[in-house]
Amino acid sequence: MAKDTEKKTDLSVQIAEAIKTAIISGELIVDERLPSEAELTEQFGVSRSTVREALKRLAAQNLIRTQRGATGGAFVNRLRFEDAYGHQITTSTLLLSMNDVDFETACEARFVLERACAPLAAARRSSDHLATMRAEIHRQSQPGLSDEAFCASDVAFHRALVDGAGNPVLSYQLAGAVEAIEPLMNMITFTARDRARIVALHTDIADAVERRDGGAASAALTALEQETQALAASVLASRAAARSNA
Repeated sequence: MAKDTEKKTDLSVQIAEAIKTAIISGELIVDERLPSEAELTEQFGVSRSTVREALKRLAAQNLIRTQRGATGGAFVNRLRFEDAYGHQITTSTLLLSMNDVDFETACEARFVLERACAPLAAARRSSDHLATMRAEIHRQSQPGLSDEAFCASDVAFHRALVDGAGNPVLSYQLAGAVEAIEPLMNMITFTARDRARIVALHTDIADAVERRDGGAASAALTALEQETQALAASVLASRAAARSNA
């Protein structure tokens, strides 16, 4: 592990990046104990507080874990896909909000990715995935359900569909699509959408997945995309008209 002393960035960031690089390259392997704080202090020529800050950064990324006691210290963690969902969702949300991605582009991306999962979900879904989808459809059908709760249920339904594909890499990649893009889309369409229509389309998707009919599940997702795009176009046109008349 080596530190680039030429960069004018915080030393703790440089040290954390050096250790992270060693983990990614395989120089440090899963469950391996990192050098002690004293050893890292000497190796990098910095204070112990700087080393501790670097270790905190790595722990926040779930790259290392710490253990107390005589056999304790900092150890390379086995990063699970589930542990990285949060970072994927946060990054996706920031990218969308900071780069002014239009609704049509975001919607297209989300449904293209989700349709890729539909045939796999139909073939591989477990009874638990299907039960979750059915439970969320039931929840969405309840009178008096708040817009916030409906949107959360919408996300949970599609999360179950994606996870039903049984592919952790796809689940990780689509975490941003389902849990970042979809909530942003809901912020635009929730005032205009017909809940009964959404529930009917979700039911079509769940029915297809239960029959293990990937083609029908994909077709139902396409119908949902068309419904969503039409709603957004209507809402955005109304907003534009209101601004022009103001």
